[in-house]
Amino acid sequence: MSDAVSDVVGGAAGGGKSGGGDDGSAPTAKRAAAPGPGRAPTPPPAPERRWDDGLIARRAAERAAPAQEGRAGAAADAGDGADGDEGGDEDGLPPLGGAYSGALRSRLDALHELVGLSRTRVENGALAEAGRVLDEAAARQRLSARHTVVAIAGATGSGKSTLFNALAGVPVSDTGLRRPTTSAPIALSWSEGAAGLLDRLGIPGRLRRRPLAGGAADTDLQGLVLIDLPDHDSAVTAHRDQVDRLLGLVDAVIWVVDPEKYADAALHERYLRPLAGHAEITFVVLNQIDRLGTEAADLVLDDLRRLLDEDGMALGEHGEPGATVMSLSALTGEGVPELRELLGRFVQERSAPERRLSADVDAAAARLRPVYVADGRPGLGERAREEFADRLALAVGAQAAGEAAERVWRRGAIRACGTPWLRLYRWYERVRAHGSTDPRLENPVEDELTARQRVEQAVRIVSDEAARGLPGPWAQAVREAALRGADGLPEALDELTVSLGDPAARPPRPAWWPAAVLVQMVMTFLQIFGALWLVAQIVGVVEPLLWPPVLIMIAGIVGGPLVEWACAAAVRGPARRYGQEAERRLREAAAACGRARVLDPIAAELMRYREVREQYVTASGATRVASRIGGTRLGPTRRAGVTRVR
Repeated sequence: MSDAVSDVVGGAAGGGKSGGGDDGSAPTAKRAAAPGPGRAPTPPPAPERRWDDGLIARRAAERAAPAQEGRAGAAADAGDGADGDEGGDEDGLPPLGGAYSGALRSRLDALHELVGLSRTRVENGALAEAGRVLDEAAARQRLSARHTVVAIAGATGSGKSTLFNALAGVPVSDTGLRRPTTSAPIALSWSEGAAGLLDRLGIPGRLRRRPLAGGAADTDLQGLVLIDLPDHDSAVTAHRDQVDRLLGLVDAVIWVVDPEKYADAALHERYLRPLAGHAEITFVVLNQIDRLGTEAADLVLDDLRRLLDEDGMALGEHGEPGATVMSLSALTGEGVPELRELLGRFVQERSAPERRLSADVDAAAARLRPVYVADGRPGLGERAREEFADRLALAVGAQAAGEAAERVWRRGAIRACGTPWLRLYRWYERVRAHGSTDPRLENPVEDELTARQRVEQAVRIVSDEAARGLPGPWAQAVREAALRGADGLPEALDELTVSLGDPAARPPRPAWWPAAVLVQMVMTFLQIFGALWLVAQIVGVVEPLLWPPVLIMIAGIVGGPLVEWACAAAVRGPARRYGQEAERRLREAAAACGRARVLDPIAAELMRYREVREQYVTASGATRVASRIGGTRLGPTRRAGVTRVR
């Protein structure tokens, strides 16, 4: 916008067509200014003394030149001239543009952050309105802060051009029975320096006027820029398009209705109802009351208020902020002074641009509410995380691995501490059962270490749990993050299982095992010694003595199983702990892998959602964040007529 203004001012300074003259001045500096309506022709003044915005801009730039030394760029003179057509004025008025108030600035900053954080998650169509509001806020901030642009809108035959002329004091806009009468917007500015605003509205210099009656002496309206719009219900499509475009750029609107069309559905459904949140910058004027009696005019005005209330537009009554509703007759002048007084106070407050932008932000936030406000309480609790870890542990067979490790530990203890005869018998059973002596064949091996379907199911369940209650785009982002993490997760778990090794392959031996083995060897030796002693007695090698060898053999035969039973009982606790430790290591490793690949990306998306939700709360105007994401109020409601966030 500033570049466009610079081009216009530069063109005026260089003798080209002046886009900055409010009076529709001639295209060259040597041509005399065209006389306004009702003004006698005057001789052309010297070029350097002719009034237009280009000259004002050049003079303002000359005054501001010492403070702007060192700024690079050959186009700075023209560009800064446009920005300085009000900067540094000697009358002490506010400079051009300037920062918005703290509340509005924080809301705009939050909306900017909101759009930036959401571009990759939310469709551009949903963010288009917010982007437009930000662009318009930036464009309006660079322009005059002491001018208020008010548009007069209405239907065909409502008398808006007549009201426009009544406020101007002289016939400026054409009126008549031909419909539509107003084919292009006409601008009326009560003070200098509004060229940038009118350039933004796209109103050419030939359609820019200055009031002749009152003029600069009408101090109450200094800073007012009044725009007469074409009919919003015109049969010409281009006229309606101009109305829709300008209504999105002006600071305030005066809707002129007549007793016949004040309840027109096109007016209420297309304009008043969608703009209900802009009540504080809206004037609704019932014109042509001279055609009605006093009682009938009051009845029509009351019905108009009822319709506005049904549209959701707050009415500024009893000191409450809202739309101004009044009746007048632009033809006879009844009620026009009151409207001028209201406009004067409204313009002198110089808050209309910020009110308009605040209402635009409210509307943009209301449209974005389904994208950022959750219906439930999204997030992952500790229970959901534990259940996800349990499912991954089941998929990698952590419990089965722990049980196998426990069995192998106990089997190893029994094998090491058992009697030789029992071990020989078990070896025979294995050979007969498997046809081999390989002990690894006791447990069949699955083709896949990790059950892929179980992993996919675990990821799907945890992603659905995390996305529950989230708005559509963020729920989809959470699911996509989980799916990206699940890609390759089964293979990663397989590699993890292999890297940890089989806990049942080489279980550690406790320190007491050698002693138990030695005792078992003693028991076996006693059995063999007793048997040999008996054989020697039978053969006659030694003196017959029955009871000693028998007792020795019985001691060995009974002691061997007793030692084996004692070892099995003693190994039961360590074996259980060993199996639990093996299960814990595998479970924690699987949980860590799942957390890094699935839970952390999900948590990152949820954190981003919380960030944008906080920015949305700020942008929507709420001042207090609720403890819960959904189901409770996000903040206190704003004033009546403005979008509410709950």
